[in-house]
Amino acid sequence: MRCAVLGDPIAHSLSPTLHRAGYAEVGLDWRYDGVRVDAGGLADFLAGLGEEWRGLSLTMPFKREAVTLAHEVSERAARAGVVNTLVLADGVVRGDNTDLPGAVAAVRERWDGEVRAATVLGAGATAASTGLALCDLGAERIRLLARSPERAAETVAALRRHPAGPEVSVAGLDDGEPIGEVVVSTVPVAAQDAALVDRCAGVPVVFEVVYDPWPTPLAAAAAAHGQVLVGGLDLLAHQAALQFEIFTGLPAPLAVMRAAAEAELAARWAGPAQGAAAGAAV
Repeated sequence: MRCAVLGDPIAHSLSPTLHRAGYAEVGLDWRYDGVRVDAGGLADFLAGLGEEWRGLSLTMPFKREAVTLAHEVSERAARAGVVNTLVLADGVVRGDNTDLPGAVAAVRERWDGEVRAATVLGAGATAASTGLALCDLGAERIRLLARSPERAAETVAALRRHPAGPEVSVAGLDDGEPIGEVVVSTVPVAAQDAALVDRCAGVPVVFEVVYDPWPTPLAAAAAAHGQVLVGGLDLLAHQAALQFEIFTGLPAPLAVMRAAAEAELAARWAGPAQGAAAGAAV
């Protein structure tokens, strides 16, 4: 059987490392690859797959496009308007969203406190999934801090579909004030300037979805300030474990999968190119 992660770019993805480690641990002779697919090319890619294909993990730019291509969509994926998992069987394409429960598990692994309100930096597909996860954790108010607030409508609509009916507000990333017990960052490192990092310093929990490069400015500041830090690798491992179970029907060896990803990430950042860059920065 074959599975893969699709996106553009894709070379950075740790999904192949996670899933291959899981297959090896449970003795499955399955294949999992990273495949770069151009934006708008998902439908053609799906049309060309044979019966040996079982599942696809999706990253940028396909998480919203896939909703319209799946024959069936899970309730949580429909609520988010985001699909990061496609299951292929008997000619039927089923869409799911493992980012949402994966984010819940990642937060609860590090933080057992109350979540009454929360802030999400960014307003894209990952912001919708993690924002809904915060609602599942109890948040009654969600504030989006977006680089382009006028483009946040799709994510705002997704959050308001949550059964709890959260209050959702939008402000600018450059000047908006975080609220609540958790701040989730879905924005790239380039957007994490000193002013934004300072505004997030008083929030108890920082959830940084980026895992490479690491640490990001927000993650480094959280560690320095003694904030609870939930990392992108936490989210990646939990959502990948759920995908593994959906694809294979077997319990996922989460610890083995996470350890493999940690080792791969450490090897990347210990490489000659990174050493040269670090030296130049110093």
